[in-house]
Amino acid sequence: MPYNINSHHNKRHYVDWWLLLFIVLLMGYGLVVLYSAGGWILVKKQIIRLALGMLVALILAQVKPEKLAGITPWLYLITVLLLLAVMFFGYESKGAQRWLKIGIRFQPSELAKLTIPLMLAWFYRYRILPPNFKSIMMSIIILAIPVILIFNQPDFGTSILVAASGCFVLFLAGISWKYIVGAFASIVAIAPILWGFLLKDYQKNRILTFLNPEQDSLGTSWNIIQSKIAIGSGGVFGKGWQSGSQTHLDFLPEHSTDFILSVLAEEFGLIGVSILLLIYLLIIFRCLYITARAKDTFNRLFAGALTLTFFIYLVINAGMISGLFPIVGVPLPLVSYGGTSIITLMAAFGMIMSVYNHRKLLKS
Repeated sequence: MPYNINSHHNKRHYVDWWLLLFIVLLMGYGLVVLYSAGGWILVKKQIIRLALGMLVALILAQVKPEKLAGITPWLYLITVLLLLAVMFFGYESKGAQRWLKIGIRFQPSELAKLTIPLMLAWFYRYRILPPNFKSIMMSIIILAIPVILIFNQPDFGTSILVAASGCFVLFLAGISWKYIVGAFASIVAIAPILWGFLLKDYQKNRILTFLNPEQDSLGTSWNIIQSKIAIGSGGVFGKGWQSGSQTHLDFLPEHSTDFILSVLAEEFGLIGVSILLLIYLLIIFRCLYITARAKDTFNRLFAGALTLTFFIYLVINAGMISGLFPIVGVPLPLVSYGGTSIITLMAAFGMIMSVYNHRKLLKS
C-alpha cells in the first residue's frame, strides 16, 4: 500500500507501508534478543546501523527501476574491481581476507549479493525467455567471476548466498528443468575435486562435524552441540528473557551474531521462534506479492531473486544452528549483530519497494 505526500517541491515520496511495518517489527524483536545476547553497547551500535540501513532503503525506494537498470553494468564492474582489490590490498582478520579499509572497514562481497541478481536481471531484460543454452552459459560466466573471487577470500557462506542469488534469477527466468538436473549432476560429479583441491581444512572440518557432530565434542563440534542444548532447553515457552544459561554462562559461541537464533530459542522457546518465523514469512510474502505485480522482466527477476536470497539467509542460518546444515557463518537477517549485511539487506528492500511503488506511479 504505497503512500505519497506532496512536498513543497511538488515531489512524491513513496514507501510501501506494509513491508516497512513488517521490517520494523523484525528489527524491534531482534533488538530485544540482542540486548540479552550482547548487552546495551551492542544494541546502541545496532540501532545506528539499522537506522542507516532504513535511510538507504527509503532513498532507494524513490529511485525508478529504469534508472537502476541503466547503471547496473557499472555496479557489476565496480563490484568485481572491489573484489580484486580485496585480493591484493584486503584487510585480514581471523585468517580471512575479506575487507577493504576505506576510512571504514567495508566488505565488498556483501555488495555482490545485490549487484549479481541485478546484473543477471539486466542481462535477461530484453532477451527471449526461457533462456537458451547460450544465454545460460553467459549467465554462468557473469556469476562465476565474483563467486570464485569471494570463495577464494575464503568466504564460503557468502559465496553460497551470491551463487544462490544468481541461480534464482535463472530459475525465475524459466530455465528448463533439464539444465537444473544437469547442474546438480555436475556438482555431484566434481564434488571429490572440490573436496580435494578447493576446500580449506577448516571448511572440511565443518562438513565432517556436520556429518558426525559428536566426533570432537570439546573441539570442532563444540559450537553445534552447545547450540542444540540451548535450543532444546528452551522448550515451548523458554527460560525467560535474559535467563538463558547457555548464553550468559558463555557456553554458546558467537551468541550475538551467527547463533543469536539459539539465544532466542533458549529464552523464548518454540513460541518465540514461531513469532519470529511469522514475521519473516510476512516480509517474504509481501515481497513475493510485489514481485508478482512487477511491470517488466527486469523488475520481476531482480525483485524475486532478492526476496528468495533473503529467504535463503533464514533457511541457512536456522539449519546451521540446529545441525541440519554445516556451519558456514551466515547471519540471521536483521537480527544478528552486524554492519555491512544490514545495509545490504535494507538496500534490497528499498529496491523491492521501488518496483511496486513506481508501478503504481505509472498507473496513476
